[in-house]
Amino acid sequence: MRVIPTFLFAGLLAAGVAFAATQDAAITPAPVAAPLTPAAPVDAPVADAQPPVAPGGAPVLSAADAEAWMDGFLPYALAAGDIAGAVVVVVKDGEVLLEKGYGYADVAARTPVDPAATLFRPGSVSKLFTWTAVMQLVEQGKLDLDADVNQYLDFEIPARDGTPVTLRQAMTHTTGFEEQVRALITADPDEITPLGAALKHWTPERIHVPGATPAYSNYATALAGYIVERVSGESFDDYIERHIFQPLGMTRSSFRQPLPAPLLAAMSMGYSKASDGEAKPYEFISLAPAGSLAATGADMGRFMIAHLQDGAFGDARILGADTARQMHSTGQASIGPLNRMMLGFYETSVNGHRAISHGGDTQWFHSDLQLFLDDGIGLFVSMNSSGRDGATGHIRYALSRGFADRYLPGTPGQTPGVPEADAKAHAQQIAGTYTSSRRPDSNFLSLANVLGPVKVVANEDGTITVAMATGAAGAPKQWREVAPYVWQDRDSTDRLAADVVDGQVVRFTMEPYAPIMVFERISAWRALAMPLLVASLVVLLLTVVAWPVSALVRRYYGAPYRLAGTDARAHRLVRIAALLVLLAMGAALALVVGMLSNLAMTSPDTDGLIIAVRLFATVVLPLGAAVAVWNAWQVLRGRRRVLAKLWALLLALACLFLLWIGIAQHVIGFGANY
Repeated sequence: MRVIPTFLFAGLLAAGVAFAATQDAAITPAPVAAPLTPAAPVDAPVADAQPPVAPGGAPVLSAADAEAWMDGFLPYALAAGDIAGAVVVVVKDGEVLLEKGYGYADVAARTPVDPAATLFRPGSVSKLFTWTAVMQLVEQGKLDLDADVNQYLDFEIPARDGTPVTLRQAMTHTTGFEEQVRALITADPDEITPLGAALKHWTPERIHVPGATPAYSNYATALAGYIVERVSGESFDDYIERHIFQPLGMTRSSFRQPLPAPLLAAMSMGYSKASDGEAKPYEFISLAPAGSLAATGADMGRFMIAHLQDGAFGDARILGADTARQMHSTGQASIGPLNRMMLGFYETSVNGHRAISHGGDTQWFHSDLQLFLDDGIGLFVSMNSSGRDGATGHIRYALSRGFADRYLPGTPGQTPGVPEADAKAHAQQIAGTYTSSRRPDSNFLSLANVLGPVKVVANEDGTITVAMATGAAGAPKQWREVAPYVWQDRDSTDRLAADVVDGQVVRFTMEPYAPIMVFERISAWRALAMPLLVASLVVLLLTVVAWPVSALVRRYYGAPYRLAGTDARAHRLVRIAALLVLLAMGAALALVVGMLSNLAMTSPDTDGLIIAVRLFATVVLPLGAAVAVWNAWQVLRGRRRVLAKLWALLLALACLFLLWIGIAQHVIGFGANY
């Protein structure tokens, strides 16, 4: 599953929603003392100094050359990224060319990664198995991709504008659902929620027009898995094992939670950083069809071969050829010419070679699967640590692009462009503030939308930058316009495109985010929400701090308290109100930031805390605003100094703005659904 900041929001918000996979540019490894990655065995095959070359000049993809190339990249990338271990698998023309482990599955025990035995968590790559199961049932006539899913369910998913949810929308992430976060990942097996119960607990609102706006949804995928259960008459775990794992011989793979004991014993540990050495608990995922798979690299190789061969693996078949081709080539457009969403796969064509893929992240495991359909080549990599500074995203991107550039190069061509005057005009049109389509919207976690808007800046030379889109060095990419309202990163082939309505850019997206989310322009007023939030909190903080400071100063100099009667009462009450409002909003912000940075806080155990914070805000924010307005009225109509009148007005405005934030972002209210 894609999480926050990987499994969930990696892209959801700029400050918690960045699609943590696939960033640009290669990793430039820094020297690392005593790297955790063990050296290659002495008898490891060594590639020829001059490998065989294809007619086009590229090296021939062979087992020896692929291993030599990987050995020259991965050990150093893992060490530089502070990642404990990884597994990589390369298949071609129905055969495994390379399956190899790097680094450690268990740092403390110094257990090396074994590609045939060590299990990794592929995260959202799990979704491909769910979509394969759906397509099996479509092929059998038991499911219709365009039917109302309610006919397959035992609870109701509300229509939006008369349009129901369909499986096609679910597979292309265009159901319109907002992000759902509660109980996404837990380390406590007692908190595992049965699939049906997890889906029925709370249905996210459909905040987008169905079929029109990509917004990646774990909930929609889990819904599809539940439909597989109900239509097949088997549990989701049993169905996947019988109809996908068994035909493919994937004997060391499972969606089950907890894992069966023999598989759990071979499961790689997960780490924040390799240098920490602290193994993390196994992650349990309530929306299991969206990301609970554990599998070896060798088993993932079998799955890749089956899809590359249009559903066939040896004498076994998991999909009919026509069904597999339908799954691989039915595209849902995003914006302009950018890569599309297929039926479950992302389009990631590169160098003129048709490719589909899927990435995946839990908190600790980070994976990517690429299929070059016309070339019969598949590439899978999974890492067992988050690493430092987004290293896993950079490594995945550099690995897949470096692999493609080496073995599947394109024909260099002249990059088109637009006139300089047009480029500057279009840059000004797209400049502004945006929010991700993949976001919480109807619940208190929408407060995160205020904290992390996406900003596009027009540069003097006609290029644009997007603050959240950075290269491996951490600097924002520079995008140059190559066609009207289509930009390309100066250092890669990644593109950015915009939708224009009546001369106004209303939304944009960029690769690699393009198939699963877009960024929608927000109004100037909403763009000011973050600075106004900060300013309001500063006003409250200064008011609260000035309270004891002024008392101490009066005491030190023996100065009397000069206010009396109603003025004195208003003065004292407004300071109490400022303190309580500051505590209420501070608690809500701390809760949201904490949940985005530590998914354990999305556990149902946190429900009581969430309800308490919201109830406190529900009482305090309106009362605080009322007291602040009353105080301002008293001060403005009295004979106080100009500075006192100005501050009373600022304080009233700050409290009123925070009340608006509390209402608009659903901090005020009751409940813990999000």
